[in-house]
Amino acid sequence: MEKRILGRTGLPVTVLGFGGAEIGFQNASQDEVTRLLNSAIDAGLNVIDTAAMYLASEQLIGNAVGHRRQELVLMTKCGHPAHPETRFSRSALQADIDNSLRALKTDHVDLLQLHSCSEELLRQGEVIDVVEAARAAGKTRFIGYSGEEGAARYAISTGRFDTLQISVNLCDQNVIDDILPAAVAANMGIIAKRPIANAVWLYESLPENAYIQPYWHRLQALRFPELADRSQAAAVALRFTLSVPGVSTLIVGTRTPGRWQQNAQIAAQGPLPPEVFASLRNRWKQHVQPDWTGQV
Repeated sequence: MEKRILGRTGLPVTVLGFGGAEIGFQNASQDEVTRLLNSAIDAGLNVIDTAAMYLASEQLIGNAVGHRRQELVLMTKCGHPAHPETRFSRSALQADIDNSLRALKTDHVDLLQLHSCSEELLRQGEVIDVVEAARAAGKTRFIGYSGEEGAARYAISTGRFDTLQISVNLCDQNVIDDILPAAVAANMGIIAKRPIANAVWLYESLPENAYIQPYWHRLQALRFPELADRSQAAAVALRFTLSVPGVSTLIVGTRTPGRWQQNAQIAAQGPLPPEVFASLRNRWKQHVQPDWTGQV
């Protein structure tokens, strides 16, 4: 699988990374996670991204591939919402970091990210101090910010983060003209989350899952002709995000056997033809609404 360099970290990362949210929130079994991740690594994957808040995800990943740590670019995020009032306190973040390392069966991760921390807290500075201290202590090699809009802009402006993880997809394109160029100029590594927009084209009516609903509403307005063939929609969406300048790796979660290999085959086709990418971008620009902000 193709690898790209993750900004100033210098880390060579596969263009397709594994996202650990789904296996946590959907209560995947240890056996299926072990089979899924080991087959993906055998097929060339080297990026695994998870978070303290993804229920048992870190534990499942640690049990499955802890013995293959040297083959991985391992990423996690701190800032657990179990106790919202203390989620980003120094003690809570430090506990998240130490618990993550134990669960992942490692003494360090390659990338530690602040998880959707507000711009207000970023400006106060303590949360950044905590992840910088973790880096100084050898608990992570690099630090990043995962989030959207004003908080992402501020994170870039500080010059203190090595990477930015942000939503980039057919239904979330504002970042392409706004935030991503600033991150590229700062030589930050860019990690695209939700690259296939939660496969929202699969829903004929408004999905019950509120997490998906904003994209569903946008897709009704956008009506991309390129998605008319539903059998090719995932390929168009994945290759669209792969075409965005500056993006190094796309984080896709699954617990379905064989799905990762299918996505890897799509990624192997590379970016979309320039004229198709331009058409998708132009349609967004024609229909974008003021409230179509980046989705956390």
